[in-house]
Amino acid sequence: MKLEILKCHGSGNDFILINEYERILFSEEQRITLSQFLCDRKGVLGADGILFFQKSEKANGKMRMFNPDGSEAEMCGNGLRCLGRFAYEQFGTNSILIETLKGLSQIIKDDDIHKGVETYQAELSTVSLQTQDIPILINKPSLISQSLTALSTRLKFTAVSMPNPHIVSIVDNISDQGKSFCGTKTFASIAELEQIGEKSNQLTTLFPNGVNVNFCQILDDSSIYVRTYERGVGLTQSCGSGMSASSLVSCLLGHHVFGKTINVYNQGGLVRCKPLVTNQDHYSVFLSGNATFIFSGMFDFSNLSHFTVECGKIFVNEIQNYEKFTDYCTLL
Repeated sequence: MKLEILKCHGSGNDFILINEYERILFSEEQRITLSQFLCDRKGVLGADGILFFQKSEKANGKMRMFNPDGSEAEMCGNGLRCLGRFAYEQFGTNSILIETLKGLSQIIKDDDIHKGVETYQAELSTVSLQTQDIPILINKPSLISQSLTALSTRLKFTAVSMPNPHIVSIVDNISDQGKSFCGTKTFASIAELEQIGEKSNQLTTLFPNGVNVNFCQILDDSSIYVRTYERGVGLTQSCGSGMSASSLVSCLLGHHVFGKTINVYNQGGLVRCKPLVTNQDHYSVFLSGNATFIFSGMFDFSNLSHFTVECGKIFVNEIQNYEKFTDYCTLL
């Protein structure tokens, strides 16, 4: 079987995109096996997930995203921009409506975040602070800047459904950021993030569906820095829904203002988030960032023990332009 693939990334969060719009190619069991095989960093390709593009009765198309462990994510903000760009170029329309596992998201082409960097904006509107929607099994309707002693005795967390589950801890410094602060501050390390991420996804009595864990550092009145332990993946370069959740939490806790754009720095570059709230306490986040194509090719296999990969096109200019963008981000 020959399978056309596209490797792409959003903020360094990389994916393999498979087009099933005209015909469903895989069973559910095959999707799990394929994700575990192709996403393996020690294997032939390696990725943070597989994006399957399918037809939808509700929208222009549907995105299904599978993690390297074979689990399916409700939504993926970085992947949504990449798949949105793919659909945008397939259909040639000004905006694309994409169905995800838990809702609909509008994707539009945005002004380039940096010269030569293809940029798309996704509206994440299926947002909830209700613990039942996350879900998190505690006797409270919501969790906003409160302790979860099962995870940490010193950090406070806010829980958000994006609609995939997230908890966010605002900290004064994340150790790999390379910044120093004086006074009494809350310091956090990447090792601690990984430890809490692993622990939280083992505590099914607290998070029955697992959870994504985010550390968020406030940089200034318009910028934050976010690191994420992603459920089913581990530590990632970035996480679109995690950065969106963190920007929302920074507004909820008064560090930033709803309705204003926040620059969100990450290990893979920079995105821009605009959290919004209505009088009915409905929240949404507009997530804008790169949707970069890396290469396209053919994956030819009869089974996963006999395969070849033929690289068709390498998007050299896009890769180089994004490298210039990341260099620019580190200088800011």
